Amino acid sequence: MQISGHTPRQSQNPDGQTAQVRKKVAFICVHNSCRSQIAEALGRYLAADVFESFSAGTEVRPQINQDAVRLLKQTHRIDMETTQRSKLLSEIPPVDVVITMGCNVQCPYLPCSLREDWGLEDPTGKGDAAFLETIRSIEEKILDLKRRLQCSP
Repeated sequence: MQISGHTPRQSQNPDGQTAQVRKKVAFICVHNSCRSQIAEALGRYLAADVFESFSAGTEVRPQINQDAVRLLKQTHRIDMETTQRSKLLSEIPPVDVVITMGCNVQCPYLPCSLREDWGLEDPTGKGDAAFLETIRSIEEKILDLKRRLQCSP
């Protein structure tokens, strides 16, 4: 999927050369406690050279889902609790790309040049197998998004 009408932002390096500025991607879910947190963490881990990752929700939880935290530590050695917390949409910067997780609710409008819904089922309350499948699916989608954003003008 090409990002139509999107012009990459540029900045000037101290040496006077123009450099591409990484796109900003927001992963949005209602509670910002599980899928969107996993996506932010994997985005930072797998695609930080192409885009900046943020996550947020319309509501917050006191902590990130502990099963997601435990399994992401086991599978990728990422400790979400050290770098992330549940955030509201108003706490993230303006973004280029909005990815909704598939919460079956109408997400608030965030201006962006690309919007997608990944349609992921919430693994909360299910066993480890459901969480691992969600992590695997998000990882694949992050890598695909990275590839597409690298190829877009």
